Order: sequence, then C-alpha cells, then structure tokens
Amino acid sequence: MSENSDVSDWWRTSIIDMEPGRIELRGSPIQDLIGNVGFAEMIWLMVRGDRPTDPQLTLFESALVSAVDHGPQAPSIAAARMAVTCGLPLNNAMASAVNMLGDVHGGAGEQALELYHFVDNHSGPVGDALTEWTAARGAIVPGFGHRFHTPTDPRAPRLMELVAEAVRAGACDGRFAAIGQAVEVELANGKGRPIPMNIDGATAVIYAELGFAPPLARGLFCLSRSVGILAHAWEQSQQGGRSKGPTPPQYRWTFDSNPTAREG
Repeated sequence: MSENSDVSDWWRTSIIDMEPGRIELRGSPIQDLIGNVGFAEMIWLMVRGDRPTDPQLTLFESALVSAVDHGPQAPSIAAARMAVTCGLPLNNAMASAVNMLGDVHGGAGEQALELYHFVDNHSGPVGDALTEWTAARGAIVPGFGHRFHTPTDPRAPRLMELVAEAVRAGACDGRFAAIGQAVEVELANGKGRPIPMNIDGATAVIYAELGFAPPLARGLFCLSRSVGILAHAWEQSQQGGRSKGPTPPQYRWTFDSNPTAREG
C-alpha cells in the first residue's frame, strides 16, 4: 500500500464498485441487472465474475433447488424452529441454523467434491483411489448412502439425469459424473450391496462439472438450505410455542451415573 492510498487500499475487491449514485456489480450497473438477471444467475455472477450459459444456469439452479429443505429432523431446520420458540427474530434464527452446517451436517457436498478431485488426479484405478482416501479420511465415503432415504435418495437420480442433459447441451463434459458413478460401482462391489449416491454426491458432481471449488460447495449449500430455514422459522413463528426443545417434555435423557466406567 502506498502512503496516499492506505485507506482506499485497506480492502480490495473486484466484486463491486460504488460511489454516490452509482453501483456496479462485476462491472454491470445494478439497474441493468435488476429485472434482467435471476437470483441463481446473480449468485453465479457474484461468486464467479462471469455469466453462465443457459444450460449451465439450468444445471446450477437445479442443484440449488434440490437442497432447500430436509425437514425438522435436520439439525439446521430444528435449530431454526427452536430459536424462534426462544423468542429470536428471523435473522437470528437463520444465523443459528446456518451455524449448524459443519463437517457432519452440511459438509458432505464439499467433501464429496474433494473426493472427486482426488480420484480425478489419482494415477491408478478408482478402487485404489478410494482405498487411499478412506485410509486418510476415514471409512465414511461422503456423498454416498443415506441414513434416512433407503434404498435411494430421490433427489440424486433426478440431478444425475439433469447432468446428462447438460452434457448433451454442452454445458459440461461429464468427467465428474463418470467419476461419481465409478465410485458408486466400487462401493457396491466392496460392500456387496448398493450404496447409492445421495444428494451431496449428486450436487458435488454438478458443482465439479461447473468448475466450482470444493469450499464453495458448502457455501452454496448454505445458500440453498437458507430457503428452507427461513420457511420453517417463519412457519414456527406463526404457529407459536415457547422454548420447544429437541424432544417433548415427557421424554427425558439418560443420566449416566458412571461415565468413566462406560468409557473404560
């Protein structure tokens, strides 16, 4: 930073240029974007700095739509509803919910995208790549299998159909779709039963095909799930109720009188 620009250079951004009476986002005046650009395209423009083709946008938006909600049994949604019953307004309820989206709940899409890149860069067969991955990252393979949706997560096949359509339309080349399907085959062979791709695996295919970096998969999931979070927080505010915990009052936890013995 030069002596004369220490204030103006404190933050540097290519996202927005603004002065009184003028707002430009990625080089486009805001008034030209309003009414001409949809929300999904605006997300792409802000994050990437360019514009998607129509087939790319269709595929991108399908991934965003697919992950908007998974019901009050999902920790993020439950947190939003509980926050409202504690008297918090919508913005606090949404923030509380988004903060639940970590490595275990909400992070599998990012991890699956990392897995696909690992397989893509591996010099050996997919099975060898999976063996190395699980040795380093643990036995759970992100993006495959689902504790609730068995045998099949209904969202994943539809997303993969749209990936195939996007490949035919020239939106992407299908390389990561093939990797995801190869991982699914290897898992089934190793387990002796199907371990189908779930929504995290399918959206990871989409984000990989479209060129998004793995950390953005989690950020985009947060944007998507925020729609469901807002809907549930608002619904709970209309239903009322005070201080609703994760279980009804008549159900109690298990008191462990000797945790040290159990740990041993």
